[in-house]
Amino acid sequence: MTTISEFLPVYINVETAQPKTERELEFELTQKAASGDIAAFEQIYWKYHRRVLNICLRMTKNTHEAEDVAQQVFLNLYRKIGTFRGDSAFATWLHRMTVNQTLMHFRTAKSCKEDTTETGEMPETTFNANQKPPRASQIIDRLQIDEAIAQLPDGYRKVVVLHDIEGFEHEEIAQMLGCAVGTSKSQLHKARRKLRRALAAK
Repeated sequence: MTTISEFLPVYINVETAQPKTERELEFELTQKAASGDIAAFEQIYWKYHRRVLNICLRMTKNTHEAEDVAQQVFLNLYRKIGTFRGDSAFATWLHRMTVNQTLMHFRTAKSCKEDTTETGEMPETTFNANQKPPRASQIIDRLQIDEAIAQLPDGYRKVVVLHDIEGFEHEEIAQMLGCAVGTSKSQLHKARRKLRRALAAK
């Protein structure tokens, strides 16, 4: 005769089992995508598309170029997603891929625009006449911001770069830095206050 005690260990295991972490769930999703599960890949695409596009846009400063690079990032991701081993957060791994692809875009664009002179001297880079160069004031502003960020304490600087520049959410930053979500939010608030004061003093 079967007794309830025979089921008790199973019940306890189910109840006490630790829920899977976000990283574990994402790794499973990437493995499904790598095995050809289109729905899994689409899920990854819609979750990260805006972030990838934002990174590309910040680096290229051009909407059309950013869209082209972002498209190439996801084409590469589709081919290489099976190489993701879960050693780091997927967002970190994808961010690295996005930055590398954008840098490759710059190198390719520069190569296509360079013309060798008739005398065989160093090639001169040709520029799109319709593309307006940044104003001097914009460059100075950017340099001042970069300088102010560099002067921040290490913890503040990391949070500002990850959140305001690279576009990570506080939950992801907390995971990457090994701190609480509240700590990430608090450090960002304090860092922004320091930046405002530093820039106001210039």
